Order: sequence, then structure tokens, then C-alpha cells
Amino acid sequence: MYSANTVICGAGILGLTIARELVKSGHKDIIIFDKEAGPGFHASGRNSGVLHAGIYYDPGTLKAKMCLKGNQRMQKYCETNNLPLFKSGKVIVAREDNELATLDELEKRATANGGTVEMIDQTRLAQIEPNAKTVEKALYSPLTAVVDPKSILKKMHEELESSGKVRFFFNTKFLSARTNLVHTNQGDIGYGLFINAAGAFSDKVAQAFGIAKNYHLLPFKGIYRILKKPAADKIKGSIYPVPNIKNPFLGVHFTRSVHGDVYVGPTAIPAFGRENYGILKGIDSEFLSILLRDMHMFIGNEKFRGVALDEPRKYFFKHFFNDAKKLVKHIMPRDVMSCPKVGIRPQLINTKTNELVMDFVIEKHENTVHILNSISPAFTSSMYFAELVVNKFINETDG
Repeated sequence: MYSANTVICGAGILGLTIARELVKSGHKDIIIFDKEAGPGFHASGRNSGVLHAGIYYDPGTLKAKMCLKGNQRMQKYCETNNLPLFKSGKVIVAREDNELATLDELEKRATANGGTVEMIDQTRLAQIEPNAKTVEKALYSPLTAVVDPKSILKKMHEELESSGKVRFFFNTKFLSARTNLVHTNQGDIGYGLFINAAGAFSDKVAQAFGIAKNYHLLPFKGIYRILKKPAADKIKGSIYPVPNIKNPFLGVHFTRSVHGDVYVGPTAIPAFGRENYGILKGIDSEFLSILLRDMHMFIGNEKFRGVALDEPRKYFFKHFFNDAKKLVKHIMPRDVMSCPKVGIRPQLINTKTNELVMDFVIEKHENTVHILNSISPAFTSSMYFAELVVNKFINETDG
């Protein structure tokens, strides 16, 4: 049996950044375990790499408080460690007149959250993103940037391992828990403090400790496509649509990566497994219970019903392309290619309220801390998020 003062379940970005904060504050005996062969195999390593700038989130929420500061810290981390960083900026464009009121609301939210944004006209938009199109005006975010998530995860893993204070156990799957002990497929691990940063499985891990019983995963599949040259050369940074701010999805958009590729996506298609990356791949014994949750939400939640009716059509190229072309002046079907990039958004629902959970959730239970609903902008927010978790839920208790 192994043991450590602190045991973290999950080697995604939150597991790693929380471990970094623990080491900074003097913790010396930490185990991080993960069911995969290395860090960030799922949402952390499969996201778009966009560092968001605090635009979309209701003032006062955890997302609003953490996003911009997280963005700044992650950019500094990349600069300090010579990791890829593209200070791309982003424009948010209106596809129809009825989106202009939401665009104004986004400007208000960004300002309230301490962000830097500029409402621009079509002439200014053409200077920033010549191929973007909008109705009347657009919102420009100069602080939005793009990183390479995998290079960040690799660097943090190396730092933690070389510190001598953190041990990594990979290919180690959480099975169950009891007081001060977790059972895994590689044996038992004892702990003084347990931190659940299990991403798409965080609800299951929390429920093994007898908490978060109203939270259940409703996974959404994000499919991407990629632009061919010369069409890709017409995209300078990131072009986003005005989203439906009643749902936590940002819509299909264009993003130039740090490596120069231009991705289009992602979708938000209801998926049938926590790792349902293909049509059938990743569908397991939980399929029926996830389908039941989908059906229950479809009947009882109008916002989800709209997503469930619209998004699956984007499996088909025609509908995906039609969604994307509303954002730009010049694009042809032949410009858009399929690509293997796909992710799962580990979205939670509250089964009591029958609503999508919009904010991050942190729950403390005895000597355990559970990070729930770690959805976008979790990667952007992670370094500041980790500091909050350690200072408010761990060191304060230790004191």
C-alpha cells in the first residue's frame, strides 16, 4: 500500500496546478494518480488552447473571478518557460440584428469582470480580421491568446516530478473510497487529504464519498475541422459568434493555433459516454443512464432541447459548414477538411433543478476537496483557480 499526506485524483490541468500551489505553500508529500498513461489525456489536452479573457461570465461567479487572472498567469508561465504563446486577440461577431443586444451585454460583463474589450465598427473589424463579417458592429478582445495545452501539461509534469515532493502513479484507476483510503486497480492509497480533480469522472468520485448526489455528467462532444490553405491564411486570430449566454457553449468558431493551423469548431453535440470521441467509441455500460438524463433534460429544459435539436446536425458537413460560413466573408466547402481533433466537455447537470450547471463547483467534505464541473474556461483559469482552492479550502483548514 502507498500513502501520502495529500493525494490528488486526476493529472489534468487542475490536478497539476493544484499540486504546484501545494508545493509552493510548503506541502512536501503528494501523490497524483490518473487512470491514463500520462497527464492531460482528455479535456485538458484536447481543448482549443484558447486563453479566454473574462467576457462571457456573469459578474460574481467563480468563472468571472478566475478567468482573466488565470489568463494573465498562464501567459506569463508560457513566456517564462519559452512555451508556445500566440497573442492572437479575438473578435466576436453578430450574425443577425437580434444578436446585437447580447453583444452589448457581453461588453458590460467583460467590463464588470475587469476585462479589456472594444466595441468596433466594420471598418475596424476589417483591419483586425479582414475576412470576418458582422452586422453593424463587433466586440474585440485584445487579451485573448492561444497556447499549446500539451506543452504546458508536459512542462508542469516535469517540474512537479523533479521537485522531489510529488509522485505520479499513472495507469491507476479510482475504484472506491473509505475513510483515509482510496482503492485503485493498482492497490490502495492512503491519504491525509484527498483532492478530487477527476474531470469527467469528478461526479462519480465525489459520490463515492457520499456527496454531490444531485450532480451527474451530461457529456457534450466537440468536433473540429481544419482549414486548408490559402483559406487558412485569411484568418489572423480567433473569430467567434455571439453565443446564447443562457447556455455554457460558445458556438462553432475559427481559431488560429500556436502552430499556424486554423481550426473550425467545436460543436456541442450531446454524447453518450464520458469518452465518446467517435460515433460508437467510448460508449459503455453507462450509455442508458446518460441517454435517460438526455431524455429527461430534453422534456423538461427548453434551453437543452434547443441544443439537442440543433447540434447533432453538425455531424453532417453541410450543417457544420453553414454554421461556420456565417462568420466570414469568403469560404468554400472545399476549404474545410476533417481532422481527428475531438473533445468531450464534462458538463454537469443538477438533477434537482433539471438545469445545466453554469459555474465551477468546489465542495469540501471532511478531509476531501472536490472540483466539480471543470468546464471552459477551466484551463484558462487553472493557475488562479488552484491558488483559490489551496488557500481557501486546504491551507485555511490546515491552519
